[in-house]
Amino acid sequence: MSRIEVLIQQLCPQGVEIFSLGELGVFENIGVDKKTNAGEKKVMLLNFMDVMRNKHIHKNILSMEVSASDSKIEKCDIKQHDLFITPTSETRDEIGFAAVAIEDISDSVYSYHVMRYRLNNKNAVTPYFIRYLFESDDLRIQIYRASKGLTRYGLSAKDFAKLTIPFPPLDIQEEIVKTLDLFTKLEAELEAELEARKTQYTFYRDALLSFEGKNVEWKTLGELGEFTRGKRFVKTDMVSEGVPCIHYGEMYTHYKIWAKEAKSFLKPELAAKLRVAKKGDVVIVAAGETIEDIGLGVAWLGDDDIVIHDACFSFSHNMHPNYVSHFTQTDIFHSQIKRYISSGKISAINAAGLSKAKIPVLSMEEQKRIASILDKFHVLINDNSVGIPAEIEARRKQYEYYRKSLLTFKDVANG
Repeated sequence: MSRIEVLIQQLCPQGVEIFSLGELGVFENIGVDKKTNAGEKKVMLLNFMDVMRNKHIHKNILSMEVSASDSKIEKCDIKQHDLFITPTSETRDEIGFAAVAIEDISDSVYSYHVMRYRLNNKNAVTPYFIRYLFESDDLRIQIYRASKGLTRYGLSAKDFAKLTIPFPPLDIQEEIVKTLDLFTKLEAELEAELEARKTQYTFYRDALLSFEGKNVEWKTLGELGEFTRGKRFVKTDMVSEGVPCIHYGEMYTHYKIWAKEAKSFLKPELAAKLRVAKKGDVVIVAAGETIEDIGLGVAWLGDDDIVIHDACFSFSHNMHPNYVSHFTQTDIFHSQIKRYISSGKISAINAAGLSKAKIPVLSMEEQKRIASILDKFHVLINDNSVGIPAEIEARRKQYEYYRKSLLTFKDVANG
């Protein structure tokens, strides 16, 4: 019998009580806008993607500087043990991602795109236990059912406060967190090794594509091809089969350097009204939450045309598509387009800005050689069927099994 099972037998053999989140803490989403205004103090901003991409919040992950009034800084501060949650998204599946602040972060605020949850009594419940609960099947189902919207879904602070969670004694909470942290740590170690490999790839890629001191001709993308912007559709338009499509959000989460198969589809009658990328085109992100999101390219190698979202461009050209795609990942490329990116609630670039970026023009044979080298390196660090990615996937499945088992309790009210 595990220590957790022993504790349950000792402390709550009949089951655990159920509490609403509103009984245990307070939700706030007043937040701060992504702007810099004269007369206000400059602070660092915790934004939506910081919460989406991390389980723990600390000062080193904040990268966006904004300004805020003294009263906003006071009301939107970040304290140790605060939970931050994604309250809205284009799909219900992306609502309720949660991360815990592991330290007080001075001179910082959270975005109005983020919900803050501050516990009333930190000696009664650990925020790390609640963070894991936000991944549990029960809470995910509650969030899904409570979310409202048409093209964008979300929960208000009052909606979040009504969600219910099991409330075992603190000793059990801490033991569960300790166990799940172990699985998380094992996965994190593998991810750190994978990140080191990605750093190697980045260094090698940039060295191959810099051509520093070499007599290489550079031309603008506008000289080499043509940009076509996609038309708008939303994630709720996507269906299980039909005409292949790429939503811009998938460019960060699913596609990497090239793709032959689509993740998503649209009904033919809607797809007929939209714009497509053809085989060999490079699909380039045109809008995102941060400047760093702009310009990422994916070579489309599928035989069928693919519909592209209005936050993307298709770039038709006569170069090797994978060579172009790898180049769009480099600092050399991003340093060129940065000056043409406009920033507001979202960051964006137009075709004219992308057209001004220059790329080294090599023989087709040399483009293929470089693309082939980088493609092989890319497969080793991104393909889930081999190497470290395969081991991470196995660990993740193991973690999900134990998380489901450990976060399932008997309700004392129902015996």
